[in-house]
Amino acid sequence: MTTRHAVISGASIAGLSAAFWLRRTGWEVTVLERAKAFRDGGQNVDVRGTAREVLTRMGLFDAVKEQNTTETGTVFVDSSGQVLAELPSAGPDAATAELEVLRGDFARTILRHLPAGVEVLYGDTISGVEDGTEDVTVSTTSGRTVRADLLVIAEGVGSSTRDLLFDGLVDRRDLGVAMVFGTIPRTPDDDTRWRWYTTTGGRQIHLRPDNHGTTRAMLACTGNIATGAGALSRFRDRYADAGWEARRVLDGFDGSDDVYVDQLTQIRMPTWHRGRVCLAGDAAWCVTPMGGGGASLALVSGYVLAASLSGSARLDGGLAAYEEWMRPLVDDVQNLPRWILPFAYPRTRLGLRLRRLADKALTSRLLAPLTAKATQVAASDRALPALV
Repeated sequence: MTTRHAVISGASIAGLSAAFWLRRTGWEVTVLERAKAFRDGGQNVDVRGTAREVLTRMGLFDAVKEQNTTETGTVFVDSSGQVLAELPSAGPDAATAELEVLRGDFARTILRHLPAGVEVLYGDTISGVEDGTEDVTVSTTSGRTVRADLLVIAEGVGSSTRDLLFDGLVDRRDLGVAMVFGTIPRTPDDDTRWRWYTTTGGRQIHLRPDNHGTTRAMLACTGNIATGAGALSRFRDRYADAGWEARRVLDGFDGSDDVYVDQLTQIRMPTWHRGRVCLAGDAAWCVTPMGGGGASLALVSGYVLAASLSGSARLDGGLAAYEEWMRPLVDDVQNLPRWILPFAYPRTRLGLRLRRLADKALTSRLLAPLTAKATQVAASDRALPALV
């Protein structure tokens, strides 16, 4: 029996998870990554719900836990940094999860533990695809031509290969929130908590500890701030009177080499597979940080894809089973309530006062158990499909 071959485009969490599990089930695997080398850095992600079981089956639970960011809890603060309320912290899927890790540390852990035989090629990207009945032919910008049984596109929210092959099926939904992320120097006032500041004008500031001696910072605001040149200047204007640590964060971003600006956009698609091509991770269903659970969904998708294919005699049947299993998890995260944006990003002083009253109520002893359920994403009551 001929060994099946998969090409995976994208070497972050979704792509590496697919590579891990496809190889584990007997596939030959080639991973193509646009970047010239492994991409370190990135902000906090977490492993929740069903992803914890997948990580355990990979044998990587302890290895990922060792990369913990050191974060111990999540608090809302005022303009002087005083704590107004603290989110529930009990249980592995609390606001600060048991497995809090930086994206780069998480992906590198998977990379280091890939089964023997996975080929990872950096500095190359797909330039063309011919999807045939017997195989799929992938051409790359470096001149490679690879014939395979399956192409997995795990390139991220802006995937050019997805747009090439699924033209007309990509529904991009702007959530009306702009974010800028980056790493800034740690100060003596920084502690082990995720500190979350909300102020008028639809603005938030977040500071989170990491395990590298620095602080991960994020600014988030309503509206549209172009992500190209001058984005930081536009954030500086928007945050001129925001208070708390706004100036420190923006000054820190000026000297940071990993600043990333994002206009939050969900990706919704009626199908994640066509012929011998399938999508995984943000390329298929970007849930954005507002939904949460993106890294967990990415990790789960690699396992479910490999298991579904291993349990089906036909490729199309396996891909359909993969999509059927993953859809409910993704839909649960993507379907945000309409009130979430005005609640999370109050614009007026009255709105801010109401938000803070709500925060205190939701974190009270009476309502804290209900609030804790809001952080339980990427969880399913269904058993994971079996590897055959």
